[in-house]
Amino acid sequence: MIFGALEAGGTKMVCALGQEDGTILEQVSIPTTTPEETIPLIIDYFKEKGIVSLGIGSFGPVDVNKDSDTYGHILDTPKTPWKYYDLLGELQKALNVPIELDTDVNGSCLGEMTFGDAKGLDSVVYITIGTGVGVGAAVGGQLLHGMLHPEAGHILLEKHEEDTFEGCCPYHGTCLEGLAAGPAIEKRWGKKAVELKDNDKVWEIEAYYIAQAIMAYILTLSPRKIILGGGVMHQMQLFPMIRKEVKRLMNGYINTKEMQDIEHYIVPASLNDNQGIMGCIQLAKLALEGK
Repeated sequence: MIFGALEAGGTKMVCALGQEDGTILEQVSIPTTTPEETIPLIIDYFKEKGIVSLGIGSFGPVDVNKDSDTYGHILDTPKTPWKYYDLLGELQKALNVPIELDTDVNGSCLGEMTFGDAKGLDSVVYITIGTGVGVGAAVGGQLLHGMLHPEAGHILLEKHEEDTFEGCCPYHGTCLEGLAAGPAIEKRWGKKAVELKDNDKVWEIEAYYIAQAIMAYILTLSPRKIILGGGVMHQMQLFPMIRKEVKRLMNGYINTKEMQDIEHYIVPASLNDNQGIMGCIQLAKLALEGK
């Protein structure tokens, strides 16, 4: 069986074919412009491939409530051409196969839980830190939904004492995304993150913010593993700094085996940046099973 996978991002749409074991057979990237330009290209790609179902991990906010009249619609996005667009409905109509949709970060979380470092675990947090900050979560084996879906990249943080940057989130200023995403690093320091690799102060401040967020996620969601992906997290020197700062902030309050073995608790993404597509393959499998 061939499963279709669509990682619908704000700058590109990655379309792929995969197998039940997560093997990616092929993939193509289509620029995200307008629905009128982009969606026909996606449909053309999948239409002749013989897919049995499709899994979609979409940028948000997106309606993931299957009982909602607007299930599968992009919601109030700053990407104006996509605002209130019926992504699921248009693809369902054109492809006529079972489709399962979730957020892109929940898809990445599912990919890691099914094929990666979090395999066999029922409660996981996946954080992507790049152009923005997104958080996907599973609790009790189910991807987390509620009133909407997690938007935990926008939790408010305490400023580092040496950081004068005002934050760049247009909604909240000093939230995690406003202080720690790639654009925040570039605006604060005048260079892209990749050019700042050897500047210890950059990563001390970055680790301070990421650790605050992780502490909040530990205390609220109690995950069995925390996985960090995205372009900023390619700076591997961040991981020991984040772990050390989490332990300092936690101050001995939680003393589980996971916290005692924090090197294996707070970890990098494990699927070579394919966790999103592999999660979409799993979503497609769940769509076919009617789950």
